[in-house]
Amino acid sequence: MTDAATPHAGQAAPKLERFTSIDTLRGFAVLGILMMNIQAFAMHANAYQYPLAHMDFTGANQTVWWIAFTFFEVKFITIFSALFGAGIALMLGDDRSQGTRQHYPRMLWLLAFGLIHAYVFWFGDILVTYALVGMIAVLLRGLSVTKLLFWGLFAIAINGLLFLGIFASFNLIPGEIDPVELGMMPSAEDLQDTVALYQSGFLDRLPYNAGFAALGQTMGMIFFGARTFGLMLIGMALFKSGFLTARWPMLSYLVCGLVALGIGLPIAGWAGNAAIADGFDLRHMWEHQGANYFASLLVSFGYASVVMLLSKLSVFKLILYPFTAAGRMAFTNYLSQTLIMTYLFVGPPGLGWFGTLERVEQAQLVITVWIGQLIFSTLWLMVFRFGPFEWLWRTLTYGKLQPILKTRDSAPAAAPPGG
Repeated sequence: MTDAATPHAGQAAPKLERFTSIDTLRGFAVLGILMMNIQAFAMHANAYQYPLAHMDFTGANQTVWWIAFTFFEVKFITIFSALFGAGIALMLGDDRSQGTRQHYPRMLWLLAFGLIHAYVFWFGDILVTYALVGMIAVLLRGLSVTKLLFWGLFAIAINGLLFLGIFASFNLIPGEIDPVELGMMPSAEDLQDTVALYQSGFLDRLPYNAGFAALGQTMGMIFFGARTFGLMLIGMALFKSGFLTARWPMLSYLVCGLVALGIGLPIAGWAGNAAIADGFDLRHMWEHQGANYFASLLVSFGYASVVMLLSKLSVFKLILYPFTAAGRMAFTNYLSQTLIMTYLFVGPPGLGWFGTLERVEQAQLVITVWIGQLIFSTLWLMVFRFGPFEWLWRTLTYGKLQPILKTRDSAPAAAPPGG
């Protein structure tokens, strides 16, 4: 890349080629992660990992959990992470001596966004992890596709062994495992206090949220830090290979989608059924979580293959455009999901719905937000070049107000990594 593509602070952001297929896949990813994240907004935090911790878990609510686990759990965040790596490769290219001038300021501003997002609004933030890991992953972007895939899969495998080891360690506890004593199942008093705290108001909940944010970011780096790093490398490889730019033959995408989903979804479905059958016995959690850890890679690749295939078919262009628009505004949509959910589930000035919506109602709410964000993204980009948070991120990164209104002669610039 030339110096013109890496402006100094105070200059306008460079215009880079935009790939519709990447935007479309990112749109699916940012919407899909909400189906899992809503559990951490609406219920006690432990219910995400241990579903029996809070709310009803019978009938339709159990079915909703199984659907979310099988089709969504870790799948869409996997795509999102890989696309972050692809975004780095897109913006900076292979030349290690060029293009990095604005990467680290961009990551530092993303880190700032993430810290505010995590400690003020929602402890489940992923932006801090992306910023920190992105500062390291960028150093390997010049590797070949083969090497990126090797090191990416290696990091994911190492992370997987650690992941399995932590869950398998439950078997080292002598006697029966009490999920309450272990901290997985909150006591009735703890649940009552947590619900009351969330419903009492935004300011009252801040210390609780900040504590969980610190714990969540620490555990997140342990459980998924290496996996996130590996996924970014794989995203770079998939971009370089032409997979993410819809340059592979349609038959290749069809075969990849059928094989990956044909193997991955049955494994994920089995893991969900097995977890339900043994009552989420902590001694067997390593089996359920390990199976889904592996299956999520296949399912994510299968989803991506299907989206790439559809992106090559002109008949789907109009149908996919709202998802493309949502992907171009992924940063805005991700943060706005938090703002919406915080308003709904935290008390004054919000509505304080925490602990009142069962899983079925949560799924209905997610679908409603999906529809709203698809419509909003489409309408917004009819007038503006970027989403509001994308524009703010660019402006802070380049140290100058970036143009946001569309003009007849302006081509859309490429999104920053992940957004």
